[in-house]
Amino acid sequence: MSDDAMAERRERAKKILANPEAFKVCEGCESIVVKKAVTCPNCHGYRFDERPEAVVAQVKVLAERPQQSVTKEDML
Repeated sequence: MSDDAMAERRERAKKILANPEAFKVCEGCESIVVKKAVTCPNCHGYRFDERPEAVVAQVKVLAERPQQSVTKEDML
């Protein structure tokens, strides 16, 4: 993963950390999604951990590693 892509992930992480109450963690693929999502856009799961502390813990993990999940953009 390029340095630019990792920098972009860290910027998204900062936005999530500023307002973790607006997000939740998918229990299927561990993606962070907006709280209003009914299903995960990546794995179509429908079980989420909505605790802000879970979001904060997960964003710290995701911000420091390259993307591993397949997204809908990858399928285009």
